Amino acid sequence: MQAHQSTVDPAEIAKFEAMAAEWWDPNGKFKPLHMLNPCRLDYITRQIAGEFGRDLTSQSPFEGLRLLDIGCGGGLLSEPMARLGATVVGADAAEGNLPVARIHAAQSGLEIDYRHVTAEALAEAGEQFDVVLNMEVVEHVADPQSYLTATQALLKPGGLQICSTINRNAKSYAMAIVGAEVIMRWLPRGTHDWAKFITPDELFELLRKAGLTPVDRKGFVFNPITWSWSISDRDLSVNYVTASTKPR
Repeated sequence: MQAHQSTVDPAEIAKFEAMAAEWWDPNGKFKPLHMLNPCRLDYITRQIAGEFGRDLTSQSPFEGLRLLDIGCGGGLLSEPMARLGATVVGADAAEGNLPVARIHAAQSGLEIDYRHVTAEALAEAGEQFDVVLNMEVVEHVADPQSYLTATQALLKPGGLQICSTINRNAKSYAMAIVGAEVIMRWLPRGTHDWAKFITPDELFELLRKAGLTPVDRKGFVFNPITWSWSISDRDLSVNYVTASTKPR
């Protein structure tokens, strides 16, 4: 296989390594992800169960599925997937995140294969997965098209990729940058670059060019009154998530 050039952006990696120790602090710098996580997990588990015919009320509904959590951070998604029975590889280009993830998994009694590796390197090595979770990563890479082409290569035929990111419009600038970074100070200033945000139509086109078939998209909507997140069929104005499959 021809070697892939890495799409890792060193400046983006440095941002997250600086915050690594706080991954499991629900009131720390990753508070927005902790708040969003139940909503993300609801979407992810329903999509996987629907695609692979699994019963979420069973003890280990994802048993037999090999899952990659790319950009796994401290393991906020990897751990729930392992508890549901999946064989999980957690990959992150920010090496500083992985000791935190490994220690927390060990404390939780979970076996998760955490690796300091890029999507491109995994694809070069011929790794294959039933499911790729690609959550809040694509807006941080240097070349989204090349990156998504690599994540497509990691899927088995018939596999499922779930990809979430942030829309690019005036509202997303107000909410994700001014609100989250300046006013609420949930994230350090400069965590996000509005110019790197991707609209849903743009993401669907990138996924298609990568060889995937988009099958669903939903919005993650924050309610400041109830201080909670919900899934929306219509409101994709800020945070949103997509599901796509690899043709058999």
